[in-house]
Amino acid sequence: MQPTYLQELFKNQSYNPDNFFLIAGPCVVESEELVMEVADKVSAICKNLEIPYIFKASYRKANRTSANSFTGLGDDIALNFIKKVGEKYKLPTITDVHAHDECTLAAQYVDALQIPAFLCRQTDLLIAAAKTNKIVNVKKGQFLSGQSMQFAVDKITKAGNNKTMLTERGTTFGYQDLVVDYRNITWMKEHKTPVIMDCTHSLQQPNQTSGITGGNPQLIETIAKAAIAVGADGLFIETHPNPAVAKSDGANMLPLHLLENLLEQLIKIRKAII
Repeated sequence: MQPTYLQELFKNQSYNPDNFFLIAGPCVVESEELVMEVADKVSAICKNLEIPYIFKASYRKANRTSANSFTGLGDDIALNFIKKVGEKYKLPTITDVHAHDECTLAAQYVDALQIPAFLCRQTDLLIAAAKTNKIVNVKKGQFLSGQSMQFAVDKITKAGNNKTMLTERGTTFGYQDLVVDYRNITWMKEHKTPVIMDCTHSLQQPNQTSGITGGNPQLIETIAKAAIAVGADGLFIETHPNPAVAKSDGANMLPLHLLENLLEQLIKIRKAII
């Protein structure tokens, strides 16, 4: 059973309540055409499969490896494009925030705020996000256990907001790789909050000497299937029509044309375990 705040978030969608929910979209707002294309295709797929869907795109990318990497089109421009997606397709939307003074601005355009994994311990950021009264999705730091994410939930709750979600996105393994410990999904569910598996960022190969993050997108299906099997409530999948030309995280995004088949397989697994 979804918490009340998720039921309210998905009120404009017809979906099977036994299905997992999906957060999906391009890594960053590259253009109006891109976000509209992705939203159009993913929303149609999710409607057909009765999967509740949240559109995701970052309006700004603050955590880039190289100073030369794309960071965004401009805050107001990108946030307006995300808002247009929500209005046109009647979808809830989510975007990342990186500093406490971004929260009030971003909250005017989206339905939920996302805290990047590197920033999950930033108290002022968590409190500022909480005070917008939006749903706050906190990604588990690559350096933390699922149990320790209770402190992030506590900071948000004590600020007067009980609308939280937690996302597993892998654990640092050496300098340039991540591994997924699926125990974290179970541990984070003990915090009485929906738990999401980030199927794309958990396959990153960060800190490459080239200044461009690598990845293993061929394993997205494996990560997603295992996450559903162990009880994840939702999946986070970044997707792009042509990841090879994406301006951020192209090395670990799912090609858009592969999404429908993957979701069909995942629904079968979900049916088998409930």
